[in-house]
Amino acid sequence: MVTTRHTRARAGAAVLGGLALALALAGCAADTDAKSTTPTPLPAATSSEPAPAAASADPQAAEKAAALKVFASMWAERSKAYAKADAKGTVLEKYATTEALGKMRLDLARMKEAGTVVRGAPRQTGTAVTALDLTADIPTATLSSCVDMTTYERYDTRAKKVIPLPAEQPMRYAATATLEKWDAGWIVTAYTPHGQQTC
Repeated sequence: MVTTRHTRARAGAAVLGGLALALALAGCAADTDAKSTTPTPLPAATSSEPAPAAASADPQAAEKAAALKVFASMWAERSKAYAKADAKGTVLEKYATTEALGKMRLDLARMKEAGTVVRGAPRQTGTAVTALDLTADIPTATLSSCVDMTTYERYDTRAKKVIPLPAEQPMRYAATATLEKWDAGWIVTAYTPHGQQTC
């Protein structure tokens, strides 16, 4: 015969057992929740994966960079020549030819005749490739830039004085350049300033 005392003891044990089981399950759930909120570190190999994707995003990136580099080199040589009104001692022909080189030579001849030089060449800013045709018989690239005249100064070597810019001269204006890719690489064939188109 089961006494009331034994029945109560069993009931109490059952309650304690159920409570212990509930706490254990809650602990497991808490552990699971804590683990789920902890970020899982990515394998080390995946950290280097985006680089090839970024490099292949623009298959023409290398040619654009090469064209931009040649334009920058041409501008640097042009600045050297204009600083003394003479292309001697520069490698301007390495980076420019045809129309672009012809215009620069004409400018230099006029400057030498007038006794003027450029002290502080204008800067090219925001230069970018706006068109690129690599499928043509002679691949071409078109560049756009903004000419910053705030660093420009034309100097009269005979009168020993600075020649002021015309009042209507914008201090920043647009310019475009055309490049062709020859056997030796890209070369500037045309450079056109757009003096009235501000930027």
